[in-house]
Amino acid sequence: MSTDQTMADPHGASAAAATSNVKHFIPLENNPEVMSALLHKLGLSPQLQFHDVFSIDDPDLLAFVPRPAYALLLVFPVSDTYEKFRHEEDKSRPVYEGCGDGEQVVWYRQTIGNACGLIGLLHGVSNGPAKAQIRPGSDLDTFIKQAVPLKPKERATLLEETQALETASLEAGGQGDSAAPAPEDQVDLHYVCFVKSEKNGHLWEMDGRRTGPLDRGELRADEDVLSAAALDKGVRAFLKREEQAGGGELRFSLIVLAESLD
Repeated sequence: MSTDQTMADPHGASAAAATSNVKHFIPLENNPEVMSALLHKLGLSPQLQFHDVFSIDDPDLLAFVPRPAYALLLVFPVSDTYEKFRHEEDKSRPVYEGCGDGEQVVWYRQTIGNACGLIGLLHGVSNGPAKAQIRPGSDLDTFIKQAVPLKPKERATLLEETQALETASLEAGGQGDSAAPAPEDQVDLHYVCFVKSEKNGHLWEMDGRRTGPLDRGELRADEDVLSAAALDKGVRAFLKREEQAGGGELRFSLIVLAESLD
């Protein structure tokens, strides 16, 4: 398992992102400190923060991660295998148009180049218990309350036009251990977020490049996104597809949102 600090991918802005008039952000480094600072600046309580996950198989290393785990961010290279699987799975699914209180999860379509890291963060705090840890009246609280009643297309427009998100993301994009690329640079890594719905108790794969949120199956009440069942339905399923395709070295990185250690 790679534990390198990695940068997110620009593919996420969908096909439209290739046009010159599409907004681009600086890719975010998959660094727990950078991600936590960004969310704290926007309004998440410092009682929650991101933590590195150094193994999904070693119980001793997993024991270092505080539980319950509220959101899991997977960062990986966009391979031909992944792109083929994504297109094959999505072509049989209707374009998601969910909104409001009827949604099992709050999902954001990505229309901004290099913004998959920010989209992953928004998925992580818009769903599950983390949502209750957002300060009332903060930029994050205001954005989510405005976004929930909207359909995905209008949510994407709201995200594009919310200056507080753009400012915070651009500031975070210049931080971390790696030299930040330019907003328009092509970067080959992508973020996907896994959350557990409070409404149906299922694991959901949240990716703004897809046609909508993906229900990966039921979890027990005592199982979180870092449980063995959740890893089997999410991260391990992804890794298995890549391994079977013989794509070479599997570079990936994981961070998880949970209680702060301080």
